[in-house]
Amino acid sequence: MSTFQAPKGTYDLIPPDSATYLAVREAIAAPLRNSGYGYIETPGFESVELFARGVGESTDIVTKEMYAFETKGGDKLALRPEGTASVLRAALEANLHKAGNLPVKLWYSGSYYRYERPQKGRYRHFSQVGAEAIGAEDPALDAELIILADQAYRSLGLSNFRILLNSLGDKECRPVYRAALQDFLRGLDLDEDTRKRTEINPLRVLDDKRESVQKQLGGAPLLRDYLCDACKAYHEEVRELITAAGVSFEDDEKLVRGLDYYTRTTFEFVHDGLGSQSAVGGGGRYDGLSEMIGGPALPSVGWALGVDRTVLALEAEGIELDIPSSTSVYAVPLGEEARRVLFAKVTELRKAGVAADFSYGGKGLKGAMKNANRSGARYTIVAGERDLAEGVVQLKDMESGEQTAVGVNDIVAELESRLG
Repeated sequence: MSTFQAPKGTYDLIPPDSATYLAVREAIAAPLRNSGYGYIETPGFESVELFARGVGESTDIVTKEMYAFETKGGDKLALRPEGTASVLRAALEANLHKAGNLPVKLWYSGSYYRYERPQKGRYRHFSQVGAEAIGAEDPALDAELIILADQAYRSLGLSNFRILLNSLGDKECRPVYRAALQDFLRGLDLDEDTRKRTEINPLRVLDDKRESVQKQLGGAPLLRDYLCDACKAYHEEVRELITAAGVSFEDDEKLVRGLDYYTRTTFEFVHDGLGSQSAVGGGGRYDGLSEMIGGPALPSVGWALGVDRTVLALEAEGIELDIPSSTSVYAVPLGEEARRVLFAKVTELRKAGVAADFSYGGKGLKGAMKNANRSGARYTIVAGERDLAEGVVQLKDMESGEQTAVGVNDIVAELESRLG
């Protein structure tokens, strides 16, 4: 056994399971690439202040979960706990919003880090695919992103997920609701930390998962009763567009999400087969975030979907993805001359776009054929001295077991033809 192990709360992705994670990432990204979203990649760490301003100083992410450190040069940095603030920072730094084509539509995929109590579905290192539409205030954008996430999940075969939807209002109507909620919360029996949160960001109390808190929130004022006419009209159009697209959702008046930057539309994807960690993704509109981190006013909307939890959702529904074998052809040489000839043919096949592998290490026929079976290859090429003397190799169909002799110079074209 190795002296070292993966840090607590993290995991390694190794074959064959890693193929499922790659397929999930591809399925989530595919609708985005088909809808005008370009790929962006940001550093794994950023200034602590970026997340303190954007995510919110009162959030659990910033106060308890963020991996923050000081460099030898004195810079205060943090491993990224989420993607939106980093993506918006990068877009502003590159002046993408000044290119004259708003919204700027971006998607990303990467690892994120939060110091949390490890449990199934909640890790200290986790993977997400996200999307952001920056610089436009349009209900159709909010609806587009929700529809694309729904499309991604359904392309994977998932069906037991629900979309929760709410509006958090804007800078005009939310302060009025905030004051009413604070008045209500001050009358409850809450612990000191929660009372402090009531004064800093009372909406976050609604997101508290503890039963002792939730059972006291039954009579809490609802934000929908405080929305201004503009926010009501905006939210209703989002609802209508989603409904017209055939996407089902549930109105959830207590849905606030765990980040401070959300305004108006907020949504969450939950899967009922995952227990307490039921959220598989979520997002919303964040019209004021650009200004919070020093940029111009850029109304924006986005989401992030958890790759780890999506894999768990697939397992909960008993869905096995149809993942093609990573190897189509496996070459087995018997002797040094065959080794030279077949290695050259494997190289030719790879250049032609055929996934091919080779029996390394000088194994005998029996051991090499076992490896060929394990590889999942559809065809195996076997050649020995007698075959090469006759100018042929033996081509074996691993499904039917049929074996035929094919000319050495014809084998690449033959396999290209058979594999289509």
